[in-house]
Amino acid sequence: MNPPASAPQRHFASDNFAGICPAAWAAMEAANADHAPAYGEDRWTAEATQLIRDIFETDCDVFFLFTGTSANSLAVAATCAPFESALCSEHAHLIVDECNATGFFTHGVALEPLQTVHGKVAYQEVERAARLRTDIHHSRARLISITQSTELGTLYSVEEVAAIGSAADQLNLRFHMDGARFANAVAALGVPPRAITWEAGIDVLSFGGAKNGLACGEALVFFDRHLARDFAYRRKQSGQLASKMRFLAAPWIGLLHDEVWLRNARHANTMAADLEHGLRSLPGVEIAHPREANAVFAKLPAKITAGLHERGWQFYADFGPASAARLMCSWDTRREDVAAFLSDAAEVAK
Repeated sequence: MNPPASAPQRHFASDNFAGICPAAWAAMEAANADHAPAYGEDRWTAEATQLIRDIFETDCDVFFLFTGTSANSLAVAATCAPFESALCSEHAHLIVDECNATGFFTHGVALEPLQTVHGKVAYQEVERAARLRTDIHHSRARLISITQSTELGTLYSVEEVAAIGSAADQLNLRFHMDGARFANAVAALGVPPRAITWEAGIDVLSFGGAKNGLACGEALVFFDRHLARDFAYRRKQSGQLASKMRFLAAPWIGLLHDEVWLRNARHANTMAADLEHGLRSLPGVEIAHPREANAVFAKLPAKITAGLHERGWQFYADFGPASAARLMCSWDTRREDVAAFLSDAAEVAK
């Protein structure tokens, strides 16, 4: 069905729907002058790398890649041998939404899904899964991967990340964080980025940019620099080494200067809080998971879902274990967008 002529121009289906934020756009435009060395030997890549090191307050290795799928799957490839396995949430993008890219890039690493509560893995579940099978007939557990914020919109606290990190250390597991919405987590928790990454035991982070205002591009950040020893070759072989790297790196400069990345994330989180507040007042609506970042999961009556879709609103209506509507807010979501969505929902609910 084609949307009506008055269909909204902003939607809640995904923060990937949003465009490029002005600061990132300006930084890319500034890099589009004269010639510059290729394959990451340019000054923009160097500056963006240093900015990431400054933000995390540590001397880490940084690799710019095109997509989150490549960042996650190559992180697993860099940390696991083909006969090993990666433990992750049963809802993890890694296992649910990446078309087994991990299997493709790792030539055999198994993904072991773990039970969660509202998308979060407990350290006890990591311990249980890692010790369940240690015989030679089963893949050896080598990595635990968590998502921050999770696929169900919840957050790991500093203490929860650290507890998993401690368990990983005792079990000789490496620790990866899928940070597609890492900025939203930092903004919501109000802690330094180091507190929920390397200080809590994270070895490698997929630092997301596309959902926070970039056109594309993620940064794979190795806090354990030994794991990055051969990664330059792995990135090239997988087709993730950009020839004109400055156009992947420069937007990061715009995003990271003056805390634009955190302002974008705080705004998205605030819009989601407003949306949740409004939805709670509608008859028959139930919030399915705690709203802790920029995602709202709500069980909507069929009448409301159908009516909103008929009015042109785009969102996932049946998402996750609760079969709830997933409503994502982004850096450019406006208060009037939230108000219009809630107004339409209230009208069709009558």
